[in-house]
Amino acid sequence: MKHLTKEELYAGLDHIKQSPKEIGRLDWIVRRPNVDEREVLDTAELSETTGLVGDNWQYKKSSRTADGSAHPDMQINIMNVRSIALLSPDKDRWALAGDQLYVDMDLTDENLPNGTKLAIGSAIIQITDQPHNGCNKFRKRFGLAALQFVNSPIGKELHLRGVNAKVIKAGTIHQGDELRRV
Repeated sequence: MKHLTKEELYAGLDHIKQSPKEIGRLDWIVRRPNVDEREVLDTAELSETTGLVGDNWQYKKSSRTADGSAHPDMQINIMNVRSIALLSPDKDRWALAGDQLYVDMDLTDENLPNGTKLAIGSAIIQITDQPHNGCNKFRKRFGLAALQFVNSPIGKELHLRGVNAKVIKAGTIHQGDELRRV
């Protein structure tokens, strides 16, 4: 597996910066039923209590909660599809990033500040203030340059690693659904 160089990654920034601001699109849905397992879905259910139905979020431990339970503001991990496409031109590897929703939309704080509500299908999610950073697993899967890229100042500004959200209205989502502010 060839990982991109720092120069190749930075050369792709302009394309990512052209992500739609007003109305986005849900391009990919990935459920993580167990650790290191991924299922790409055409349709999924979102729940206020379990996040993406069938996903293992509710069983994940968090160092960010007092009791170590799953963090309620990290139910849904969202990544810009242009960002993951740059990091891995091989779409079969995208799910390794570990996010559930891959969207074509500008994820910056300027465009989607914390608290922004987004309608997707019949569900509504809310962007939270919990950071979504690249980690050691991400480095192993996409390379050191990719980890440094997503965690760089411009990577943080553009949320190249993604954002966290929680479900505030249950509903059904489909690949191809529009994302719009509510």
